[in-house]
Amino acid sequence: MRAVVTVIGKDAVGILAKVSTKCAEYNANVVEVTQSVLQELFAMIMLVDISKLNSDFSTLSDDLTALGEKMGVKIHTMHEDIFNCMHHI
Repeated sequence: MRAVVTVIGKDAVGILAKVSTKCAEYNANVVEVTQSVLQELFAMIMLVDISKLNSDFSTLSDDLTALGEKMGVKIHTMHEDIFNCMHHI
């Protein structure tokens, strides 16, 4: 099982580190990450293995959302199954 985590907001030091640290707290392993900085806008997409979570998925998602609010960025976490259904032609 995997999840897609997106982060959008003003660029700042430590965004990747803070998000990946929060994932590690839940035993969610970052499998792949891509990020870009366009002028001052930071954009990141992470693919995270959630098969060994030490909590339920909704708690991880809520905690990442709260982290984003604290950091001044928008973090959205979506289960891979939902992501695939939404983007299936």
